[in-house]
Amino acid sequence: MAVPKTRLLQLNEKRMYMKKIYFLLIMCMLLLIPSYSLLAQGHEVTSKTGKSHIHLGADLVSRYIWRGIQLEGNAPNIQPFFTYQDGGFEAGAWGAFSLSGNNYSQEVDLHVSQSFAKNMFTVTVTDYFFPEESGDYNYFKYGKNITGHIFEGTLAFNGTKKFPLTVLVATNFFGADAARIEDDPKSPAFNKKSGIQYSTYFELAYPFQVKTVDINTFIGFNATTPRKANAYTGYKGESGFYGTGFGVVNVGFTASKAIQITKKYAFPLMVSLVTNPQSGKIYFVFGTSF
Repeated sequence: MAVPKTRLLQLNEKRMYMKKIYFLLIMCMLLLIPSYSLLAQGHEVTSKTGKSHIHLGADLVSRYIWRGIQLEGNAPNIQPFFTYQDGGFEAGAWGAFSLSGNNYSQEVDLHVSQSFAKNMFTVTVTDYFFPEESGDYNYFKYGKNITGHIFEGTLAFNGTKKFPLTVLVATNFFGADAARIEDDPKSPAFNKKSGIQYSTYFELAYPFQVKTVDINTFIGFNATTPRKANAYTGYKGESGFYGTGFGVVNVGFTASKAIQITKKYAFPLMVSLVTNPQSGKIYFVFGTSF
């Protein structure tokens, strides 16, 4: 049975009203949060020995843009985090949750990392997972061809004081990476998944400061080229994880500044201008931390 137009208008007005209330509640939370040092992006707990640290908090961003790709729908996003650090070792959890929009989705990631050579280099393994609330997902499925997890290994050069250029190389090595599709027409597995593409991302970043504003410029590349469709053989081709082929997929800058509110409290602001030349997209993101 069709819903009357007046009823639809009432429902739309109710949704708009709830969104306004939700927004006001979030702003109140940001103004009433305790006086943490926002330069640390969250609350820090230090052990009695001073060797281990726990960081916890959350970021609130107008859009979730990751390596030149918009994730979690066209909506504001809250991103909680928790990390434990002991010397050069770190383990933690990070999440992303849409607050509204047409595409509600979420993400929960776990990671471990180890820094060495006086923190000049860092090796990280990350487990990405995207729960589907609309379906019956199972977090503990790790089978090769059925898991929703994506495992990534990264190697980062963290730069030095005299040479702050950072370099990141990241490769998916297991799980729900972009599929490698068999392209040999003579193979019985023709046009079927034969493995993963081991999708790889490469990024250069250079930070600097203009007065009290920290700026980080970056450029990222998709280093994996999916196979293209072949009309002659009937090959259907592959879809890429970061893009359609080798090239720049993430270029822009992030500017951040802490606005001093009281002697003990500073309010952090961040803006990012991100472009993806391969997809032709541009994003301008605002964010804060608490």
